[in-house]
Amino acid sequence: MKIWITCCLISLSAFAQEFPSDWWRTVPREDAASWEILPQDALPGEVILSKRTELGFFSNFGATPFELDGLSYASVEGLWQALKYPDPQNPNDPRLAITEWPHTRAEVMAMNGFDAKDAGTAAGEIYKKYKLKNVSYGPHFFDYKDYAAGSALHLDIITRALRAKLDQNPGLWDLLLKTKCLILKPDHKVGGNDPAAYKYFDLFMQLRAERAPCLL
Repeated sequence: MKIWITCCLISLSAFAQEFPSDWWRTVPREDAASWEILPQDALPGEVILSKRTELGFFSNFGATPFELDGLSYASVEGLWQALKYPDPQNPNDPRLAITEWPHTRAEVMAMNGFDAKDAGTAAGEIYKKYKLKNVSYGPHFFDYKDYAAGSALHLDIITRALRAKLDQNPGLWDLLLKTKCLILKPDHKVGGNDPAAYKYFDLFMQLRAERAPCLL
């Protein structure tokens, strides 16, 4: 029994030295947002991509500017929510006839964090009012929640955006590889039936595996 306990302590000590302890920092429950999963909530072998630690850079909200297909975005969230706004470069965009948009598409592309999220929420209300479903990217109009061709196209866009984010922000690939074989988890609830593009944590693990496969 003493040998087993000693081995466990050695294993835990090695784990603690392998990764920054701040990734699992204890945050008082009363300080948590209603949507938040705290760093200490990770199970063994997991780490939360918490906005309270450096791993928050992997959040779609993270201020990690990148270019994709010739256009600039301040964050992945800015890209995601901008898809809901009319595209002035496409004269056939039916949303251009609506005058209630609180922002331009370009303004949302330049947003990050909750500013981008709130812009998307406002657009969602307009979508409800006018019974819209399709967003747009370039010449493509699609329903990214159709669990078919639209969701597949959206997944491709977001995956390429995450790769661009890693490639174009110095040190971000290094930080991702620093997580080694830890299971990456979100700091908010994600529905089990949400389209794959919502699961950025899984996509980052797939991208990480391209450079450093986990052989477990």
